[in-house]
Amino acid sequence: MGIGFNNQTHDIMIIEVGQKVPTFELLDQDEKPVTDVSLQGKRYILFFYPKDDSPGCTKEACSIRDNYKKIQKEGFEVYGISPDKTSKHRKFIDKYEFQYDLLADPEKETIKKFGLWGPKKFMGKEITGVYRTTLFVDEEGLVTHIIDKVKTKEHGEQILSVLQEMKVS
Repeated sequence: MGIGFNNQTHDIMIIEVGQKVPTFELLDQDEKPVTDVSLQGKRYILFFYPKDDSPGCTKEACSIRDNYKKIQKEGFEVYGISPDKTSKHRKFIDKYEFQYDLLADPEKETIKKFGLWGPKKFMGKEITGVYRTTLFVDEEGLVTHIIDKVKTKEHGEQILSVLQEMKVS
């Protein structure tokens, strides 16, 4: 998966292409629920990131913002998921004028269900945190593509590149 840890060693079950997304219910920045059921019948992108307003996460979220209209033209909605609270998401959205929703998972239950929480290297140290990962989900709730090597500054372009590949195949 490119995350840098062996799944067997750390007992991490990371979601894979072809799998159905786990059931989830999270609140967006306006405290409105978003669930796997409410998203059925839609194509969407979930990007998991560590923290609102941190340098890397801000670059990633702004890159998606700058490419959002093109992503929408391809028929996809975008949702960011992090352990931040709804109020922090609201401030982050207002500060950078994001056009998409951010979902709060302060208990990390959904992040863990997707297998995207665990040990990782950060600045040479092993820490526990969110695996920066982006999932493409079809109308049936199946994961069709995964970006696990996120380039924060150009993540919007990475997403568009996957969307172009999907058109060709």
